[in-house]
Amino acid sequence: MSSYTSQPNLSIERFRLDGMMLLCVCYGMFFILTVQAWIALMQRPRNGGKIADHRHVLLFYVFITFVLGSISFGVNARYTEMIWIDLRDAPGGPLALIENYMSYRINFVALASGHLQEWFMQALLLHRCFLIWNWSRWVVVPMILLYVTMIAFSIVVLVQAGSGVKFYNITMELAYLCVEVGLTVIYTVLVINRLFAMRGRMRQVMAQYDSSTYNTIALMVIESAAPYTVFAIVFIVAFAMYSTGLTTLCFLSIGKIQGIAQLFIIIRVAQGRAVTREWSTRTPAIHTSLAFSGTVSDCTEGTDNERIGKPEQTVQLHAGSEQAIEVTVSAAT
Repeated sequence: MSSYTSQPNLSIERFRLDGMMLLCVCYGMFFILTVQAWIALMQRPRNGGKIADHRHVLLFYVFITFVLGSISFGVNARYTEMIWIDLRDAPGGPLALIENYMSYRINFVALASGHLQEWFMQALLLHRCFLIWNWSRWVVVPMILLYVTMIAFSIVVLVQAGSGVKFYNITMELAYLCVEVGLTVIYTVLVINRLFAMRGRMRQVMAQYDSSTYNTIALMVIESAAPYTVFAIVFIVAFAMYSTGLTTLCFLSIGKIQGIAQLFIIIRVAQGRAVTREWSTRTPAIHTSLAFSGTVSDCTEGTDNERIGKPEQTVQLHAGSEQAIEVTVSAAT
């Protein structure tokens, strides 16, 4: 085969095959995490029943994203078979089939289901961000505008892809990817900033406050967003440089990588390990409880043995459910 096919052509075909193998691995992880998320949502949370109010919404999210992701995976797997088995004798060979990806209507189904899946996944990120920021207007309005912009770009991409334009020549896809990655990066920065701000407020009340909970959650947010962000940036650079092989490799798996990151969030929410709205509205307050002990006898004339009870004051400083300092002060009059 190497005698009749140039090396660049073989490279693109290898990228397509390697991309499909990577997609199979990512889909396997996506499937396992989907099952875990479904089981976790059906069980009672460890720290109470707060998740019960949103259980059906999250179950619908897990179901719809899995269905859309499975459709995209199945269609791409089928088209891979067509490239090297069903249509291997087509004019131009496998290379033409890879480059003319959108010439076959079956691939439009894969592209559309992938875009719809990303709409749902970005919506989950926005909802989590709004909860943590307590639906602050200066956070909600810009993020909603970016989300609407992303959907508009996605629709333009789907319209152009449906008209028969080569996928690798759709320049709007680059803008769509940039906005999508920008949303993820902004979400990560906003959430981490909010967590560190809450941690700082707790430390103002208590110098010895254990802030490991906030640090752990911030680390989980970064770990969830980092793989997708790095992979998406590579995809953007490859698409901008018209690197067909690397673009194909990233294009096939990017949706599943994002889905894996989102399912980690769902599992943490279901297990009660995520940040809730109560955390964002919690203010470090000092609650004081006074407990007076002893008796105070009336002071009357002619009484030498006057007895006045000494009040005992107990002050509790509450800085969360796990940390408390109790100070007892006895005052004599």
